[in-house]
Amino acid sequence: VGESANISLRNVNASVLKKVLEYCEHHRGGPPPAANDDKPKWATEISDWDQKFIQVDQDMLFEIILAADYLNIDPLLDVGCKTIANMIKGKTREEMRNLLNIVNDFTPEEEAQIKKEYEWAEVRQEASSSRAPQGTATAASPTTDSTSSSENPAKRLKREEEP
Repeated sequence: VGESANISLRNVNASVLKKVLEYCEHHRGGPPPAANDDKPKWATEISDWDQKFIQVDQDMLFEIILAADYLNIDPLLDVGCKTIANMIKGKTREEMRNLLNIVNDFTPEEEAQIKKEYEWAEVRQEASSSRAPQGTATAASPTTDSTSSSENPAKRLKREEEP
Protein backbone atom coordinates (compact mmCIF):
# COMPACT_ATOMS: atom_id res chain seq x y z
CA VAL A 1 0.00 0.00 0.00
CA GLY A 2 1.68 3.43 -0.19
CA GLU A 3 3.63 2.45 -3.31
CA SER A 4 2.70 4.01 -6.61
CA ALA A 5 1.96 1.52 -9.35
CA ASN A 6 0.96 1.90 -12.96
CA ILE A 7 -1.99 -0.05 -14.24
CA SER A 8 -2.21 -0.56 -17.96
CA LEU A 9 -5.66 -0.13 -19.48
CA ARG A 10 -4.94 -0.68 -23.17
CA ASN A 11 -8.60 -0.48 -24.16
CA VAL A 12 -9.33 2.85 -22.44
CA ASN A 13 -7.64 6.12 -23.35
CA ALA A 14 -6.91 8.87 -20.80
CA SER A 15 -9.80 11.22 -21.67
CA VAL A 16 -12.34 8.39 -21.51
CA LEU A 17 -10.85 7.09 -18.26
CA LYS A 18 -11.16 10.58 -16.79
CA LYS A 19 -14.90 10.60 -17.62
CA VAL A 20 -15.36 7.08 -16.22
CA LEU A 21 -13.60 8.11 -12.98
CA GLU A 22 -15.79 11.23 -12.78
CA TYR A 23 -18.87 9.00 -13.01
CA CYS A 24 -17.54 6.57 -10.39
CA GLU A 25 -16.56 9.38 -8.03
CA HIS A 26 -20.03 10.93 -8.25
CA HIS A 27 -21.75 7.60 -7.57
CA ARG A 28 -19.28 6.41 -4.92
CA GLY A 29 -20.98 5.72 -1.63
CA GLY A 30 -24.42 5.87 -3.20
CA PRO A 31 -26.86 3.01 -3.01
CA PRO A 32 -26.09 0.16 -5.40
CA PRO A 33 -28.56 -0.35 -8.21
CA ALA A 34 -31.47 -2.45 -7.00
CA ALA A 35 -31.48 -5.95 -8.45
CA ASN A 36 -35.25 -6.25 -8.11
CA ASP A 37 -36.09 -2.72 -9.18
CA ASP A 38 -39.76 -2.18 -10.03
CA LYS A 39 -38.80 -0.56 -13.33
CA PRO A 40 -38.45 -2.86 -16.32
CA LYS A 41 -34.85 -3.39 -17.48
CA TRP A 42 -35.69 -1.67 -20.77
CA ALA A 43 -36.88 1.56 -19.11
CA THR A 44 -34.94 4.47 -20.58
CA GLU A 45 -35.16 7.02 -17.76
CA ILE A 46 -31.83 8.60 -16.81
CA SER A 47 -31.20 10.74 -13.73
CA ASP A 48 -30.56 14.46 -14.21
CA TRP A 49 -26.89 14.22 -13.19
CA ASP A 50 -26.31 11.24 -15.47
CA GLN A 51 -28.01 13.04 -18.38
CA LYS A 52 -25.70 16.04 -17.97
CA PHE A 53 -22.68 13.77 -17.53
CA ILE A 54 -23.38 11.77 -20.69
CA GLN A 55 -23.94 14.85 -22.90
CA VAL A 56 -20.79 14.28 -24.92
CA ASP A 57 -20.05 13.90 -28.61
CA GLN A 58 -21.02 10.61 -30.18
CA ASP A 59 -17.46 9.27 -30.40
CA MET A 60 -16.92 9.88 -26.69
CA LEU A 61 -20.31 8.30 -25.89
CA PHE A 62 -19.34 5.09 -27.66
CA GLU A 63 -15.90 5.11 -26.03
CA ILE A 64 -17.55 5.48 -22.58
CA ILE A 65 -19.86 2.55 -23.36
CA LEU A 66 -16.92 0.40 -24.45
CA ALA A 67 -14.91 1.39 -21.37
CA ALA A 68 -17.84 0.70 -19.03
CA ASP A 69 -18.20 -2.74 -20.59
CA TYR A 70 -14.45 -3.43 -20.46
CA LEU A 71 -14.22 -2.27 -16.83
CA ASN A 72 -17.47 -4.01 -15.86
CA ILE A 73 -19.22 -0.85 -14.64
CA ASP A 74 -22.78 -1.92 -15.35
CA PRO A 75 -24.58 1.25 -14.16
CA LEU A 76 -22.46 3.38 -16.50
CA LEU A 77 -22.98 0.89 -19.31
CA ASP A 78 -26.74 1.16 -18.71
CA VAL A 79 -26.62 4.97 -18.84
CA GLY A 80 -24.71 4.89 -22.12
CA CYS A 81 -26.99 2.33 -23.71
CA LYS A 82 -30.13 4.12 -22.52
CA THR A 83 -28.75 7.32 -24.04
CA ILE A 84 -28.35 5.59 -27.41
CA ALA A 85 -31.83 4.08 -27.06
CA ASN A 86 -33.30 7.53 -26.39
CA MET A 87 -31.42 8.94 -29.39
CA ILE A 88 -32.92 6.41 -31.81
CA LYS A 89 -36.39 6.14 -30.26
CA GLY A 90 -39.06 6.92 -32.85
CA LYS A 91 -36.58 7.18 -35.71
CA THR A 92 -36.89 5.41 -39.05
CA ARG A 93 -34.21 2.94 -40.17
CA GLU A 94 -32.73 5.58 -42.44
CA GLU A 95 -32.69 8.22 -39.68
CA MET A 96 -30.96 5.75 -37.35
CA ARG A 97 -28.38 4.92 -40.01
CA ASN A 98 -27.66 8.62 -40.54
CA LEU A 99 -27.49 9.35 -36.81
CA LEU A 100 -25.16 6.43 -36.09
CA ASN A 101 -23.17 6.68 -39.34
CA ILE A 102 -24.16 3.20 -40.48
CA VAL A 103 -23.82 2.46 -44.18
CA ASN A 104 -26.68 0.48 -45.68
CA ASP A 105 -24.83 -2.29 -47.47
CA PHE A 106 -27.89 -4.48 -48.12
CA THR A 107 -28.97 -5.16 -51.66
CA PRO A 108 -32.57 -4.21 -52.40
CA GLU A 109 -33.43 -7.93 -52.39
CA GLU A 110 -31.81 -8.47 -48.98
CA GLU A 111 -33.57 -5.43 -47.56
CA ALA A 112 -36.94 -6.66 -48.88
CA GLN A 113 -36.33 -10.06 -47.25
CA ILE A 114 -35.43 -8.47 -43.92
CA LYS A 115 -38.51 -6.24 -44.04
CA LYS A 116 -40.65 -9.31 -44.68
CA GLU A 117 -39.04 -11.31 -41.83
CA TYR A 118 -39.47 -8.47 -39.34
CA GLU A 119 -42.79 -7.14 -40.59
CA TRP A 120 -44.18 -7.51 -37.05
CA ALA A 121 -41.70 -4.84 -35.88
CA GLU A 122 -42.85 -2.46 -38.59
CA VAL A 123 -46.49 -2.96 -37.62
CA ARG A 124 -45.61 -2.41 -33.97
CA GLN A 125 -43.64 0.77 -34.70
CA GLU A 126 -46.40 2.23 -36.90
CA ALA A 127 -49.08 1.47 -34.30
CA SER A 128 -46.96 2.96 -31.50
CA SER A 129 -46.18 6.14 -33.35
CA SER A 130 -49.79 6.68 -34.43
CA ARG A 131 -51.14 6.37 -30.87
CA ALA A 132 -48.40 7.96 -28.79
CA PRO A 133 -47.53 11.64 -28.58
CA GLN A 134 -44.15 12.47 -30.13
CA GLY A 135 -41.29 11.41 -27.89
CA THR A 136 -43.41 8.81 -26.08
CA ALA A 137 -42.95 5.12 -26.68
CA THR A 138 -45.68 2.60 -26.12
CA ALA A 139 -45.95 -1.07 -26.96
CA ALA A 140 -48.51 -1.95 -29.57
CA SER A 141 -50.24 -5.28 -29.32
CA PRO A 142 -49.23 -7.59 -32.12
CA THR A 143 -51.75 -9.75 -33.91
CA THR A 144 -52.90 -12.69 -31.83
CA ASP A 145 -53.73 -14.96 -34.78
CA SER A 146 -51.19 -17.78 -34.56
CA THR A 147 -51.08 -18.10 -38.34
CA SER A 148 -50.15 -14.47 -38.88
CA SER A 149 -46.61 -13.90 -40.14
CA SER A 150 -46.62 -10.40 -38.65
CA GLU A 151 -47.01 -11.61 -35.05
CA ASN A 152 -44.22 -10.92 -32.61
CA PRO A 153 -42.15 -14.15 -32.70
CA ALA A 154 -41.46 -14.00 -28.94
CA LYS A 155 -45.16 -13.98 -28.12
CA ARG A 156 -45.86 -16.75 -30.63
CA LEU A 157 -43.09 -18.90 -29.11
CA LYS A 158 -44.38 -18.28 -25.59
CA ARG A 159 -47.91 -19.27 -26.62
CA GLU A 160 -46.62 -22.46 -28.27
CA GLU A 161 -44.77 -23.38 -25.05
CA GLU A 162 -47.89 -23.01 -22.90
CA PRO A 163 -49.65 -26.31 -22.00
